Amino acid sequence: MAENTCPVRETIIYLSGCIGPEGLTDPRGRRISEQILHMAEEISEGAAGPDHLAAIDSLIEEYAYDRNLGQNLETAGVLKQILKTHREVFISHIESKNCPSHDCGKLAPSPCQMACPAGIDVPTYLSLIAEGKDAQAIEVIRRDNPFPWVCGLVCTRPCEMMCVRGRIDTPVSIKFVKAFAAERAMSQRAYENPEKKEANGKKVCVIGAGPGGLSAAYYLALMGYQVKVIEALPVPGGMIMVGIPRYRLPREVIDREVGMIEDLGVEICYNTRFGEDVTYEELKNEGTDAFFIAIGAHKAWDLGIAGEKEFSRAIDAVTFLKDVALGDRHLPGKQVVVIGGGNVAIDAARTCLRLGAQKVSIAYRRTRTQMPADIEEVEQAEEEGVEFLFLTIPKSISGENDTITGLECIKAELVKQKGSDRLSPAPIPGKDFTVHADCVISAIGQYVDDSGMKAFEKINWTKRGTIEVNHASMETGMPGVFAAGDAVSGPATVIEAIGGGKRAAEAIDRYLNGIPQPRMPKIPVRYNIEPVMEMSAARKMTLKRPSMPMLNMDRRRTMFQQAELGYDEEAVRREAGRCLRCDICRRCGKCVEICRDKMGIDALQMGYLDFDHPVETDFRTTSERCITCGACAANCENHALVIEEKQGQRMLKLCGTILNSQEIQYCEECNAILPSAEYMQFISRKTGNMTQITQDRLLCNECQRKLSAKINVTTRPIP
Repeated sequence: MAENTCPVRETIIYLSGCIGPEGLTDPRGRRISEQILHMAEEISEGAAGPDHLAAIDSLIEEYAYDRNLGQNLETAGVLKQILKTHREVFISHIESKNCPSHDCGKLAPSPCQMACPAGIDVPTYLSLIAEGKDAQAIEVIRRDNPFPWVCGLVCTRPCEMMCVRGRIDTPVSIKFVKAFAAERAMSQRAYENPEKKEANGKKVCVIGAGPGGLSAAYYLALMGYQVKVIEALPVPGGMIMVGIPRYRLPREVIDREVGMIEDLGVEICYNTRFGEDVTYEELKNEGTDAFFIAIGAHKAWDLGIAGEKEFSRAIDAVTFLKDVALGDRHLPGKQVVVIGGGNVAIDAARTCLRLGAQKVSIAYRRTRTQMPADIEEVEQAEEEGVEFLFLTIPKSISGENDTITGLECIKAELVKQKGSDRLSPAPIPGKDFTVHADCVISAIGQYVDDSGMKAFEKINWTKRGTIEVNHASMETGMPGVFAAGDAVSGPATVIEAIGGGKRAAEAIDRYLNGIPQPRMPKIPVRYNIEPVMEMSAARKMTLKRPSMPMLNMDRRRTMFQQAELGYDEEAVRREAGRCLRCDICRRCGKCVEICRDKMGIDALQMGYLDFDHPVETDFRTTSERCITCGACAANCENHALVIEEKQGQRMLKLCGTILNSQEIQYCEECNAILPSAEYMQFISRKTGNMTQITQDRLLCNECQRKLSAKINVTTRPIP
């Protein structure tokens, strides 16, 4: 089997050879091969059901029951080996309706869905939102993510980074569209939990009520498990509650979505430290069958500079943000310097402004373009008055009598290090300077606090201080113990923790039911392919990503109200309609090749399909050249391109976008539908005039022949 190709596709190719001229000679073997081929094609096309594999297994056994021919036995052996080695791939195709290798054209997943760590079916829920079906969209999202509202406000949106629309103009604003739908569904009391299964009598303990732990609890509860969540903090949410400021993520949003999880019967024990207030032995005695560790990364790394431990106002951002979130909103200092370049540093700086700091600076050792923080967060911080000191390396914190007077720094330059292509900051001798400050906040990273985890003596820890797991199942080295989130990955994103929690819940269910664990991570599931939204090419091209309305600057600098006000409904519906529906069009470019190279028309100006040599895309130019011959639609495997005739118009549509619309012509004799005038002219140029008598009349081929015979005019043969 070829490397990096889909086993399902390879099986189809192999079976096609078996029934070809050079294949099996035994009629029974050929018949069985044809039956298996038919089912393999259905698996490849997403049309297979749960019984397909069992039926294929039975047919494979039939190969040897007739004449016991060597060819039949060889074919049976090959197919058995394929299914033994790659059975999970076949199952994944059937269950997820996705082919990660893109070999099975009809099942090629959309880039946005593949980029999402939780595997959310983005094109489906965008289509529903475009149609105003917000509650249905939230239902789709919560199949893979129980926190659509939270993620709609704080997700790092890897889906948007892969959005194909960005190759035309700008990516679809997936994140904020999702936030609108969640808020609207919640407001209209249409945000509902799925029906859960009957209780199965088994108990699972989740350690940590962050996004990873609560996601696992959500899916386990839906499966019928009794779930107890142990949380050291007095509030739910973990780092999304105590690490993300309220101007980005209001507490009410977290409380409402956590409340939905509690409605499923999940018990959350607050102010409870695992290993201190409750022990592993106590939980096992209560009948706990499995454990899931999602403790997060709540410890901050030290700066490692002089003076860091000498001043009470030299603090870390993790502790600072947590204290503010829990109600301690005292001003840390009037002149604050934050050290770091990530989102936590930005959050700490903007929080200081809202607490009343007169001046806030961020010192970062690299350049602006190398900052890991979201660009929108950086821009908003600058708008609010945060100053940035780039290529700045902190040396020491100066002051006396527990009062900070400044941060001693040295200017840096980027130089190439031996053995690495990445430029690294290096201090410039003699370029020392002082940043005046009375408070220094470090935000250079976090790590996992493993205190209380001694009971899990058989789990392995990496050199990075994270838990070692099988990433396909999130199993640790200790039977019945699973882990995900920051405890496994180190400080990461909310959506990554959610995805890990969901995978762990599925693995725990398999473990407690004696089902073998998968050897590869599950492929994202396409739950449905929604009908496309029809619109003109001009509208599709001119729709632009809306700008985010913001809270006025005075309030942003003084209050913790939500800074981003969200899109209005009209903007949301338009924005969702910008989606190119990559769940249907897999961007193979065959349509462009057919139109340009085979037909010589070159009507499809879709440069976004060519990732290696992208050129301008303009759907509107198709109408100027297209002859509606249908060659592109006839060669489109997924029916993304179609020719439709209705209301007197013949239209070429790409995922609902009308690329061309021409008036249908009818035969003047029998009223049969004719090709477009442009197409008839194209054929005429290719073949030459067929007859002299029909030059000024619209006639179908049959009527042309009848009329020619009637008046005894001989046509010239087709060359």
